[in-house]
Amino acid sequence: MVNDSLEPGRFDLVVGGGIVGLATAYQLLVARPGLRLAVVEKERTLAAHQTSHNSGVLHAGLYYTPGSLKARLCIEGKAELERFADEHAIPHRQCGKVVVAADEAELPRLAAVKQRGIANGVDALEEVGKDRIRELEPHVAAVRGLWSPKTGIIDFQRVALCLADEIHTRGGELLTGRRVTGLRDSSAERVVLTTEGRLLARNVIICAGLQADRLARASGDGRAPRIIPFRGDYYTLRPHARHLVNALVYPVPDARFPFLGVHFTRRIDGAVWAGPNAVVAFAREGYRRRDIVLRDLAETLMYPGFWRLARPYLRTGLAEMWRDAWKPAFVAALRRYIPDVSGEDFDFGPSGVRAQALRRDGAMVDDFSLGGTNHVLHVYNAPSPAATASLAIGRVLAETAIARFDLGAKPANG
Repeated sequence: MVNDSLEPGRFDLVVGGGIVGLATAYQLLVARPGLRLAVVEKERTLAAHQTSHNSGVLHAGLYYTPGSLKARLCIEGKAELERFADEHAIPHRQCGKVVVAADEAELPRLAAVKQRGIANGVDALEEVGKDRIRELEPHVAAVRGLWSPKTGIIDFQRVALCLADEIHTRGGELLTGRRVTGLRDSSAERVVLTTEGRLLARNVIICAGLQADRLARASGDGRAPRIIPFRGDYYTLRPHARHLVNALVYPVPDARFPFLGVHFTRRIDGAVWAGPNAVVAFAREGYRRRDIVLRDLAETLMYPGFWRLARPYLRTGLAEMWRDAWKPAFVAALRRYIPDVSGEDFDFGPSGVRAQALRRDGAMVDDFSLGGTNHVLHVYNAPSPAATASLAIGRVLAETAIARFDLGAKPANG
């Protein structure tokens, strides 16, 4: 175990045991075998939050701004993750996704998605008409669509736990049940304060997801945007209705709004999820409607950027809250794409909380955001497709750490 008895400067620390933190630790140990490395996680289990509460989609890279980190690392990360899954016998499948335009008014937006996908190098994109849509998804109603056959599905929690096994095998430490409460950065060492005592590290990489801004401030980095949590609820199709969805059915995204909208997702275990909505969560790790943490809620409501974001989206936000509260409204949104579904076909399902970085001017941070100072690196923002891109994000962080922290030579083991 890593503890206070270790001499200062003898190990490096990754804060955060989600898929991005674990991928970063793994990439560091691949690049620098023998590195004395520890991962510290506040929960008793790894991958407890965003990693295990997402839809399980391996994104192909359709939506992201060409040239952005999201676009590049999604493409690279998907390929890396599929190779990793094959090497470790983790089930995954390229089931494909169809992005559908429900009416003629959505066709220009569908064309824009196609252009982005082509610019990003997404393989095998096919614009499809009604007949082809019926072949792919017989129960979907749409005037036109975009077929992405390389989009896939996987269990990201299983990937994360496999990464943890690799870290352990390669000599890394996994410290769970230790919440980081502060960080003091000096020229000689990094003192990481946790609920289980101090850890002394030579370098620190923070991949804290829903707590990213708080740990950035705790380390003295005042540049981090605020994390605003958005809860997304899903319904699940009952077994008798799962035949209505073959793979993945997504709406055309509306660039005026920050989220994709409700969609249908077949999971690697055969289940079908429908959703999510997107409502402001009253707790950063609150997966139920009734979950409220006053500190979390106060930080959201007192942040000027939240109100600057909320004003132009007030009507949309109220509609999301209405769908969240009233099942028939949620089902009505889903029936726009699959008219054959009814309320009796759905059970209330799981939920997740998305960590969305927001600037004081109300602008959402759209791209992955990485940075830091001296001997501390931060992941400021890593929303979807971060799970798909996790090994690529981890590789970039590892390369940055090796260069910035002078990890060029294999450290001597004490």
